[in-house]
Formats: sequence, C-alpha cells, structure tokens
Amino acid sequence: MQNLLFIDGNWTGENLEKFPVYNPATGDIVSEVPKGGKEEAFAAVEAAHRAFESWSDTTAYERAALLKKYFHVIIDHEEELAELMTKEMGKPFTEAKGEVHYAANYIEWYAEQAKRIYGETIPSHDKNKRLQVWKKPIGVVAAITPWNFPAAMLTRKMGPALAAGCTVVIKPASDTPLTAIKLVELAEEAGFPKGVINIVTGSSSEIGGVFLSDPRVKKITFTGSTEVGKVLMRQGADTVKKLSLELGGHAPMIVLNDANIETAVQGVMASKFRNGGQTCVCVNRVYVQSKIYEQFIDVFAARVKELKVGNGMESGVNIGPLINQAAVEKVAEHVQDAEKNGATVVVGGGQPEEKGNYYLPTIIKDANENMLIMREETFGPVAPIQKFESIEEAIKLANDTPYGLAAYVFTENISQGTKIIERLDYGIIGWNDGAPSAVQAPFGGMKESGLGREGGHQGMDDFLEIQYVSIGI
Repeated sequence: MQNLLFIDGNWTGENLEKFPVYNPATGDIVSEVPKGGKEEAFAAVEAAHRAFESWSDTTAYERAALLKKYFHVIIDHEEELAELMTKEMGKPFTEAKGEVHYAANYIEWYAEQAKRIYGETIPSHDKNKRLQVWKKPIGVVAAITPWNFPAAMLTRKMGPALAAGCTVVIKPASDTPLTAIKLVELAEEAGFPKGVINIVTGSSSEIGGVFLSDPRVKKITFTGSTEVGKVLMRQGADTVKKLSLELGGHAPMIVLNDANIETAVQGVMASKFRNGGQTCVCVNRVYVQSKIYEQFIDVFAARVKELKVGNGMESGVNIGPLINQAAVEKVAEHVQDAEKNGATVVVGGGQPEEKGNYYLPTIIKDANENMLIMREETFGPVAPIQKFESIEEAIKLANDTPYGLAAYVFTENISQGTKIIERLDYGIIGWNDGAPSAVQAPFGGMKESGLGREGGHQGMDDFLEIQYVSIGI
C-alpha cells in the first residue's frame, strides 16, 4: 500500500512532512501519511479539472462498466480493507467487513444509475419550438469525509459523482486516511483514467480552503459536524458552490405502550451500539411510555450486559474503542452530568479496567431534558431513557432540537405510527427498525442536519446540472 497522495495518476508526497495515524485500541502508530497543503490541493484540483473534459465525454455505459469493475475489486480486497479500517478506526472487524460491503454496494448501485440519467421533453406552447431538459455533470467535486465510516462515506460520494461524469478530489479525515487511500489505490487498479480520482491528506484548513476558493471546484460534498458545515457554507458563498452537507444528529427513539418490547430492544441495540455509538444516526435519546418503562429497561439492560468490549481485532468483540481520549472525556462528562441531575446508571457508567479509549456500554434511566446528554450528541455507547405519558409529549420532546437527521418510532399501531411520523421533523425515520440505512434509499437531514440527499436515485441529483433547451424549427 502506497500511503501517499494520489494526484493526476501519480503517487506523490514522499518528501512532505508526515503525520501519524494511531490505532485507538492500542495507541500504536499504524502508519504515517503526507501532510499535504495548499500546493498539493491546487495540483489535485488542476488534475481533476483537466480530466473532466474527457471523463464527462464518456458514455454512461463506459462509466457503468468501470464502476462495476471497481465494485468487484473492492470485494476482492474485503479482508484487507476491513483489517485496515479496524486498526485505524477501532470498530470490530465484523462491523468493518460489513462496512466494506456497504461501501462497495454504493459503487454497484451507482454503476446502474449511470445509465438512468434521463432528460425530458416538454410539450411546447409553440408549434415551431421543441422544448427539452438536459442533464449534465456539474464538474469537479471535492469530497470531504469523516472518520467514523471511512469507506462508506467516501463511496457514497464518489459513486454518484463518477457515475454522473464528474471528477473527484478527496480530503479524508486525518484520524482515518488509510482506508480512503486504499480505496483510491483500488480505483487505480480498476482502471480509472488519471486525474479522475485524486486524494490529498493533511491540513484541513489549507486543503479545504483551496477547495472552497477555487472556482473550478463546482461542488462540495461533506459529512461532519454542523459547526464545520456552517463554515463551509459561508466560505463557499464567494464562488457559489453547490453543497451537499450531511451534518450532526441527535436522534430520538419513541417507544409506545403497544410496542413489541423485544423488537424495540433489538432496534435500539442495532442503532445505539453500532460503531460504539459513533454514528450520526444512532439513537441518542430514548423515550419510553410509562406502562412499559420498567419492563423495557429490564430487557434492554439484560442485552447490554452481554456486550463484549475490547480490541476490534479480537474475536467476539461488540464494542471497540472510541476514536480518541477526547471522545472518552465527552462521554464521561455526559454521564456524570446526568447523574448530578437525577439520573441513575443501570448498566456501565465508566471505563473498563484497561481504560485507554474504551467506555462501557451504558444505560441511564430517569433522564430529563435538562441534562447535557438529552441536548447534545454524545457520540458514544450511552443510552439515556426518559419516561413519557402522552404521545403529544413524546413528539414535543423529540422535535425539541435544532437537528433533524434520524428518528425512530416503535409501535404496532399503524394509525398512531403514521400520525407520529408525519409530525417528526427528521429526514430519516425507522419505524420498528433500528437500521434504516440502505444504498437505494435517500439519506439526509432536515433543519441543521444538512442539505441534499445521498443514496438512492436522489443521490445523483446534486452532481448534475439541469439545462433547459428551447429549439426553434
């Protein structure tokens, strides 16, 4: 593996200063990568701009065939990618393998969607005119990806961009650049032309500054915090960038009295503890109606006690380390604040004996809206539970946040479920489902959780320009 920058078809950056990538499970250095900056970012944009003319001129079938080949190359390297991801990010190896497949499926899905970019013919108001709508690739796309899903968040952006005929410059998270570099290496193996895909690691401010200020970059696609997303919006305004932003979340889960408790517990387990709770759509607040409150907690606690914490490369591990010590400290702060404000820890509530970047899977009961954990995204394996009486109360609590990415509802009553969902201000809803994400479905949020959608046929839209053509005959 190169562990270098990839610009215009060449691996480069050997002479640049390097920065280390740490294994959060052990603290060991996994590798070192070049610290690129303005010069390297500019070169990557230049290469992508040059390549755009020829790449955008390829047929949809040519792009689809190359993406299909790329899909198979990724699958062939599943074990290598999963091990690399576990070592730099910490998630259990089985989860990492699942993410590799999820990531590859985005490439396969958009290989097919490349052939379904349809225009329109509009009925004319004039017998001597023919009205048409054409769709064209937007141009150079800058993809800025997060550390928590270093494979899937990249292919969810690259897939539609490449299928549409765009070229790509990538800035991966500095905590987890190795998976992205490997995916670019596999793209080279698949045969993408030089300049079509480029990757620059290093200074976020310098690299991102070039992406945002260079008029040749037509679109920014970003997954990360709401705070950074707002900065990108402001900085991209000078060149009127098109933006796709998948930002922060604070997902509520509403469990009604008539819910199947086993199904609800299975749902919160799948959502809350995947990736150690370090996902933007994971359950952050659990609201359980009063009649089943204690029973739900008893069943949930029994399941959580079975979870194994440890190094993701060890067999049977369900919860790996958090990404770094700062993440551990934030989780601990939220739990301590909840206890000070009247909550009770049912399970967990601290670090295991080996400490490090680990935090035990935790359940907190008797939470309330005055606690930090009910107002801020925790990004860790902690589930706070609050009792509610009426459905109106639950909806009000669920919507009382500036975020609107994902929410979950558990009820066997179709009428009640439908009415609740219609009133929830969230872009993604899991109804009796703790894992709603799918490559064929649109992913994105309302309110301050972002702009645009990724995945599904809707995920292609932001990589295309609509051109209206009026033809006089």
